[in-house]
Amino acid sequence: MRTGYRNSGMSKPRAAPKLTVPAQTVRPLRTHPRQGMDMATTAKSKRLSSEETMELWAEYKRTGNSRLRDRLVLTFAPMVKYIVYRKAREIPARLEVDDFISCGLEALIRSIDRFDPDKGASLERYAWTRIHGAVLDELRRSDWAPRSLRRWDRDLTRTREDFIRLEGRRPTHQELADAMGVTAAELHERIDQISRAHVGSLNTVVVTEDDNQIEKIDTLASDDRDCDPELSAQRSQAKERLRAALETLPERERKVAILLYVYNLTLREIGEVLGVSESRVCQINRGILRKLRSKLNAHEQLFVAAA
Repeated sequence: MRTGYRNSGMSKPRAAPKLTVPAQTVRPLRTHPRQGMDMATTAKSKRLSSEETMELWAEYKRTGNSRLRDRLVLTFAPMVKYIVYRKAREIPARLEVDDFISCGLEALIRSIDRFDPDKGASLERYAWTRIHGAVLDELRRSDWAPRSLRRWDRDLTRTREDFIRLEGRRPTHQELADAMGVTAAELHERIDQISRAHVGSLNTVVVTEDDNQIEKIDTLASDDRDCDPELSAQRSQAKERLRAALETLPERERKVAILLYVYNLTLREIGEVLGVSESRVCQINRGILRKLRSKLNAHEQLFVAAA
């Protein structure tokens, strides 16, 4: 028997409320602009076959449409980076790799415009040759060292690496000269020429012959004698010897020596300070020099080196 809610006295259950989602909270899936650009670039720069490349080039030469040329440039752009990064180890530190990539791209554009299929080479081979040549020309243009010196530098590096691989240690200067077939003096002269041809930071870390790592600035000889640690030590030792010898003099003679050699007073001014004549001060000074010379005679070489 079916009983309604009104007759049974029971209250009718309420229906579950419907969830209403605001329209502005439901957002469509979006792609980041950078991702969209990357996808577009990837789609545009998809690798073409040789036949497709030639068809695209023929269409470009027929119509002169720059968009078709741009499509060819995007196709061969990875080849430009490959060639430049192969030569990256030969690029001086003062130059930027991006400059050589720009040079390679310019050569790529010129090769597309000047390509002649009747010569027998493919467009890719022709572009490779032109790009490689342009990068080499730019590298030589930015280097003031002659090509023979650069070749000698490569041979020297190869010889040093072969010696390390065979002997398990770095070669000495004489061993490297023997391996190169030159005298030690000629090797030293060539190394100096190579060093002058390199331009870089003085804080670059280099490896010495005993496998220690130091900054390049520490390998340069200085003409400033005040920066010589050996000379500085000799001067300090000479001052200590002289100071010790002065301590042995009588007080009056020590005072004359200080007024004469430290304060640079004249003999007459010192005589006025001490209340004696100028000739007496001269006699005292001669006695001081005689005593100091006898006390420091054993250290003559030290004072000559520290002078």
